[in-house]
Amino acid sequence: MKNDDFEAIGSEQTNEADEEMTVELDLDDGSHITCAVVTILTVSDKDYIVLLPLDENGNNEDGEVWFYRYSEDENDSNKEPVLEYIEDDDEYEAVGEAFDEYLDSAEFDEIVGDEE
Repeated sequence: MKNDDFEAIGSEQTNEADEEMTVELDLDDGSHITCAVVTILTVSDKDYIVLLPLDENGNNEDGEVWFYRYSEDENDSNKEPVLEYIEDDDEYEAVGEAFDEYLDSAEFDEIVGDEE
């Protein structure tokens, strides 16, 4: 599902206790939402970030994730990364398929890890 009501990335935060990286997004209505960074994928030589929106308690009950095109300034690592909407349906679908493969791989690694 596309999510088109975000303006920009606010800040990246790392919580040392659980090592979960989060970003804060500014909504068009002026409110903010914190999202956990699930992963960064590369599809057709472009990077995409997968975000899991969190409620005020830091949870996500429905499992919905959001995809954005992702880029960093190679010349200045202190600059905030840039997130861009994915407006092309084919591009969005390719990222969704790559994320499904990522999930399949993560589940396989978890199963194999349990057997060892």
